[in-house]
Amino acid sequence: MPKLKTKRAAAKRFKKTGTGELKRYKAYKRHILTKKSAKTKRRLRKSTMTDATNSKVMKKILPYI
Repeated sequence: MPKLKTKRAAAKRFKKTGTGELKRYKAYKRHILTKKSAKTKRRLRKSTMTDATNSKVMKKILPYI
């Protein structure tokens, strides 16, 4: 079987934790920040884990991460 290629766009956006989960940053923090509250922007700073429903697809596009 040939080697699998990693999807580079996904590799730049996700990191694997020690337990094997995928860590990601939250969306909606790039622009139009004036109408968002400070509380919202503060919550968007934190990273979070990917949802369990996406984990099977993510492991397929990121075989070696």
